[in-house]
Order: sequence, then C-alpha cells, then structure tokens
Amino acid sequence: MNKEIIVAPEEGGLRVDVYLSEQLPDMSRSAVQRGIAAQEITFADGRAIKKNHVVAPGDHFLCAVPEPQEAEAIPQDIPLDVVYEDDDLIVVNKPRGMVVHPAVGHPDGTLVNALLHHCRDSLSGIGGELRPGIVHRLDKDTSGLLIAAKNDAAHQSLSDQLRDRSMSRVYEAIAIGRIGQDEGTIDQPIGRHPHDRKRMSTGAKVARDATTHYQVIARYNGYTHVRCELETGRTHQIRVHLASLGHAVLGDLVYGRKRPDKGISGQCLHARSLAFTHPTTAERIELTSELPGYFTEVLSKLGTGEFV
Repeated sequence: MNKEIIVAPEEGGLRVDVYLSEQLPDMSRSAVQRGIAAQEITFADGRAIKKNHVVAPGDHFLCAVPEPQEAEAIPQDIPLDVVYEDDDLIVVNKPRGMVVHPAVGHPDGTLVNALLHHCRDSLSGIGGELRPGIVHRLDKDTSGLLIAAKNDAAHQSLSDQLRDRSMSRVYEAIAIGRIGQDEGTIDQPIGRHPHDRKRMSTGAKVARDATTHYQVIARYNGYTHVRCELETGRTHQIRVHLASLGHAVLGDLVYGRKRPDKGISGQCLHARSLAFTHPTTAERIELTSELPGYFTEVLSKLGTGEFV
C-alpha cells in the first residue's frame, strides 16, 4: 500500500531515513534505506531521493509500505554470552544491536530466536509465542544483562520482583554535557509521545510513574559518564529521563542529537548489573557485566576525566 507523508514545519533537519523510519512504524531504518535505493520511496512527484537528503518542511514523500507479516519465533543457532544459567532461569549479556524478540521488521535473528535454540523447550510461556521466557526487555542498541525464565513459576516470581521493585537493575551511560549534580533522582511520569508513537515522553497526557536514580562517575569535556539505577522500568526510561535533564544519552538519535557523535549511532547505554532473589532457592543473586568494547572506546576518545 502507498502512504503519503508531508514534513511538518517543526520536523525539518533530520536525515530522510531517520525521519521516515520514525513516521513509518512498520519499517526499520534499514528497510527505509532499501526502499529509497529501490525507488519504492520517492518524492510525491516521482523524483528519486538521495540517501543523505535532509528533510525540509513541506517535503512530500510517497512510500510503498509492505503489508505487515506475522512474525514467528523459531530456534536459531546464534551465539549467546551466558552469564548465569540453571534449571529455572538464564541471564545473558545482550550485545548492542540485537533485538530482543521478533516483531514486524525484525522477524528473526533476535535474542528469543537464540534462546529457543539454546534452551530447547525450557522457556516459560507467560510471555506468549513471540516472547517466551522474556521477563524484561532491553532496547536494540542497549547492551548488557537480561534475564529470561525457563518455567512459568520462575517467570511469575521474577515479574513480581520487577513489580515490587525488589529486583535491582543498574546501567551505565555516557550523557551529552556535564551533569552538574554528583547524584540525584529523576521522578517524572513517562507515556507515549502525543505525536510520535515510537517515542516516549515526560509530557504525555497519559503516563505512568517513573523514577531513575543517577550518580556521576566521571566528567569529561562536554560529556558525563553516569550510573543510573531503575526504580521503575518504563520503555526508554533512562533515555527519556536523561534527555529531560538536557543531557541525552550519547548516540541516541531519537531523544538526543540527530547525527552520530564520537562514532556512535545508537545510544551508549549498558545494563551493568542485575540483582534478584532466586525463584526456587531464595538466594540473592548479584551479577555484573563488564563494559563492552564500544563503550570503552568512546571513553578513551573523551580523554582524561574528572572522577567523582
């Protein structure tokens, strides 16, 4: 089916593939790029679009949008970095760039596909056919620790810990700008953005409570290495909350700068540690993940920091 999109006065300045992927929720940025290359996405008058075109107010696009297809979760032999595993659960270190579960635009190659192969039939069914075992999610470009349940009892226990906030999740991020306070709490409800369903906002009319505690690790020239602990777990919570302070996560093209910075396209955000009560043994499990290469490379580019 064809869809016409006209750039509003306040929406100019984005690269065309970034802009159109935000306007077309069923198409990823790479799918938009392929559509432009194949001239399935053009200006409304039929002219081809240059791949590096920056949209301007009034630009009028005609997009051939593929009909949505049902995704299916199938086992795939994809390597996993397993941090902890037993009969009840598995904790993996998700790489940056991996989608957690199949969806439109990402039918396979996801963490769920890898878990189905690794765990065979041992994943809880509470999450449904496309999200077996998934207790909580990480954004595609967020790396780090993620827990999945192997049976329904474990899934329910872990979900309860998320709900009563007894599960601890600590992240590290590189934020744009120098955060002045050494530590603080961001307590702002988050809901769906009123004009862009792919974004979240602290200004939404319908919102849920959201609390993030942060602590500065080090300050650099124009950037801050910060630790964030989630009290709640809303979609994009750390990204939205830091952006609300005027300190968006480095590389976050949705809530921050619209062009890659320091070689990073996709937020510099890592799920560093995870602590929970084991569903069967009641033992407190505390796990930590080393900062990945992409993160440490950015830190090295920032030079000498002022550590708090």
